[in-house]
Amino acid sequence: MKKLLIDVGSTYFKICDDNKIEQYFRNFEKDIKDDLLDTCSHIIKKYNKEDIFVCSSANGGLSTLIIGLTESFSIKYATHIAYNAGINIIDTVLYPKIEDYSPPFEILDVVIIVGGIDNRKRIFDQKLIDYLKNVKYRNIVYVGGRNDIDFLKENIENIKIFKNIIDNRLQVNEEELKEYLTNLYQEDIVGREDIKHLYQITANQIYPTPYIVNKALPFIRDQLNAIDPFIVIDIGGATTDIHYSKDLVSENVVMESEYDRLVFKKLGVYKSKENLIFSAKNNEFVYELLNYLNVTENIFEENSKNSLKILMQLAIFLVLYKVSKYHELYIDLKLERLKSIVITGGIVKVLTHEDIDAILNFFYKKILRHNLTPSIIIDKDYKIWTIGMQKGIK
Repeated sequence: MKKLLIDVGSTYFKICDDNKIEQYFRNFEKDIKDDLLDTCSHIIKKYNKEDIFVCSSANGGLSTLIIGLTESFSIKYATHIAYNAGINIIDTVLYPKIEDYSPPFEILDVVIIVGGIDNRKRIFDQKLIDYLKNVKYRNIVYVGGRNDIDFLKENIENIKIFKNIIDNRLQVNEEELKEYLTNLYQEDIVGREDIKHLYQITANQIYPTPYIVNKALPFIRDQLNAIDPFIVIDIGGATTDIHYSKDLVSENVVMESEYDRLVFKKLGVYKSKENLIFSAKNNEFVYELLNYLNVTENIFEENSKNSLKILMQLAIFLVLYKVSKYHELYIDLKLERLKSIVITGGIVKVLTHEDIDAILNFFYKKILRHNLTPSIIIDKDYKIWTIGMQKGIK
């Protein structure tokens, strides 16, 4: 049965009709549904609602704070699950030192509390309650030891309790928390009025695009000739996402999925352009990189094709840096093992193979001190999200 596939991004929307993909710049003065119908009604009217499938990255992801007992187990395990669900981690708090932490300034979408195996005595006390009084959040969930459940339910309004993610063998029970976070992400998307209106043209669930792209990863080796281990970097208007195979992670986290993803909410090149520039200016290697690219820091003040190209190159550099051993906040990927790097998203309309190769050469030789760079695969036709929709969703 033929399907019509639609991807709504923060800057463009894409339509895949009979395996032909077209991309359209969004008209921000119109509701997304009206914009789609004004542009593509001749295509949409050919399909029943049951045969139209939609994903969206227009919301930019959710933010979370993780409070855990130890860095090596509870925080690490919860971090892996949150990243895999497409959640942006604003901060982590080590509970034994919670009095030393300042609460985040922004309103968080979700707080995750985790710690202790089930046969351990109670861990959390009034210090946690006092800290949370100064945290602004919309949702809060507990996935730790059972002996703390009664105390937390008595003292934290509307807290959700799920199965402990750490079993007595220190393995991960990820499904309940991952499903909860994924549902929050989906609710955030469809909760937006303009996205909610898309249910007038589809009878199917609207999915987050990063989730869909991750579903495509098991099929990329055959479809795009990627060599394991590989990563996919998806640079769009609001976010930069990185999807990676578990072969690149050496940590002893036992999880079910073969692939994970990170969503960098503040590394987009349109809607979060200022945050991207801020991150670049605060990276110790960027000015040397700009010199390597034969431009100066004045490029940040320009609004030209060349400045857009440089910003996209910087987004690739920054995301690689953030998942390298030189950056502690995110997951440490063994990038020296990387065989292929797949580039997708709006970036492919701007950067050439040579532009991407320049960044990889600088990063691998200057930062990693490694002479071999991975092969570059450019997803020029935006196939990845369609692969995820066709093969990854049942």
